[in-house]
Amino acid sequence: MRVVRAGVAALCLLAGSGCANPPTGSDQDDPTQPVTLRFWHGWSEKNEVRAIEESIERFEAQHPNIKVRATGHVTDETVNQALRAGGGDAPDVVSSFTTNNVGQYCSSGMWVDLDPFMRKTGLDKHRVFPKNLLDYTAYQGEQCALPLLADAYGLYYNKDAFAAAGIKRPPRTMSEFRRDAVKLTRRTADGSYRRLGFMPNFRFYQNSPDRMFAQWGPRYFDRKGRSRLAEEPGIRDFLRTQRGLVTALGGYEALEEFRTGFGDEFSAAHPFQTGKLAMHLDGEWRGLFLDKAEVGFRWGTAPLPVPDDRPETYGRGYLTGTVIGIAQSSRHQNAAWELVRFLTSDTKQVVAFANAIHNVPSTKAALRSPELDADRSFRTFLRIARNRYSSAPPASLNGGQYLVSFQDFGYGYEAGDTDGLDRRLRSLDHQIDADTVQAQN
Repeated sequence: MRVVRAGVAALCLLAGSGCANPPTGSDQDDPTQPVTLRFWHGWSEKNEVRAIEESIERFEAQHPNIKVRATGHVTDETVNQALRAGGGDAPDVVSSFTTNNVGQYCSSGMWVDLDPFMRKTGLDKHRVFPKNLLDYTAYQGEQCALPLLADAYGLYYNKDAFAAAGIKRPPRTMSEFRRDAVKLTRRTADGSYRRLGFMPNFRFYQNSPDRMFAQWGPRYFDRKGRSRLAEEPGIRDFLRTQRGLVTALGGYEALEEFRTGFGDEFSAAHPFQTGKLAMHLDGEWRGLFLDKAEVGFRWGTAPLPVPDDRPETYGRGYLTGTVIGIAQSSRHQNAAWELVRFLTSDTKQVVAFANAIHNVPSTKAALRSPELDADRSFRTFLRIARNRYSSAPPASLNGGQYLVSFQDFGYGYEAGDTDGLDRRLRSLDHQIDADTVQAQN
């Protein structure tokens, strides 16, 4: 499980001094010679760390000359500082939960282009990895990262609440979504919420605007890299749909009051687990929490609904995931590639790792593997990951800054700042473009 919120982890210090000239390593090493690699990653939960250790054990069994020294719970900021400094203690292989930063990893030169290594060892990335996962691990044609498992987002729903409300299946369109959310809402005698059909507010847990906007299949940038949200066909329908859902469920202020009483996302008091929400947007990992909590109701999973005029895209969802690459400063880049290749493309390894931490596999073969622990609820997320309409936000030069700007815009709009929408969207585009120019200088 990995949770990266836009506006927090999406911003790293890659734009600092020295970023454009990272220490140079070597791709002339002999990967058959004895070597010790340093691998830095962000996993910290006991089960996840053990899964990494088991992955390394499998790798070392196949490559007895290569030893791997792993360091976990490492932030992007710490990795970037080490890569800028170089030296003998810097990592050879690095992973990140922040796909938004891939544009910076590639453009800064701190992560090497992996295409030469793939050509040298005969790995055809287009045959191995789904296109939508390759898209978020490259920037302007440079494949400086590869996917290391993925997260897909979908809808969790309370089957008992659905049955009691006479709803026979999860909603598939946004109009059905709004209708069902209202129908599932229950209030107390004083008018407060006993159960809410769905919490739409963007500040709620995983409800960032980009995750919900993914159902419209947006294009954030034109071919020249300029922001085009003001001319994106789905943006106005998305915002109106969001605002309409907020209004239908009682208004922004009432929803915010209810939301602020929910507590921590990963506590036993999670509002979906306690029956305060009938529908909830989340990643595939939420199923583990529900199983462990032994909630007192039947629950299911489904894709998030899509716009009414795009029913053929139902099944799509927002994708993200862990990315992995090789440090430019590494003097053992060929040996490092052997580790990256094993972790990302060996089918048995990818399946075993996915099973261990309950994430979506990131290769075509692993997604089809009969060895995958695919319970009924988890299969929903596998289908979302395979859906050709599913997507992740594109990489950009300054990481997730454009998503932070979009998120701030969304906060204001859902709260009622709706006047002059066209003007405000153009202003948002100008802000995003200005931030990009600043990152280039």
